[in-house]
Amino acid sequence: MSDDRTIYVTTADMARLQALLARQKNAGEALEKLAAELDRARVVAPEDIPQDIITMNSTAQLRELLTDDVMTYTLVFPDRADYEAGRISVLAPIGTAMLGQREGDEFEWEVPAGPVRLRVEKVIYQPEAAGRSDP
Repeated sequence: MSDDRTIYVTTADMARLQALLARQKNAGEALEKLAAELDRARVVAPEDIPQDIITMNSTAQLRELLTDDVMTYTLVFPDRADYEAGRISVLAPIGTAMLGQREGDEFEWEVPAGPVRLRVEKVIYQPEAAGRSDP
């Protein structure tokens, strides 16, 4: 999240994410980080988003570069989050970091023990590529 690489967000996701931010009562750190990511995003029509970019409701395979562990997460809105089921909220640090990344991109995720470096190995499912606009 600390780099200046362009991230891509669909117009539909941007509208829903801005509405999410507007509904929140206090602007905590998670909300501020998401707002900062949205400020630097390139917004494109859902039909124009490349298939290898993580959008809302996308499922992606990530590799932790230090340990070589591979994990699969679906990026969701907070009300659908379930860590045990692999559904990560866009307000969680890793969720905010995943948004708009594409296959091959590397990014950092801050955990209590320090930063973790991840790489997007594969976007397994993207609603726009599947012709859907998931809620």
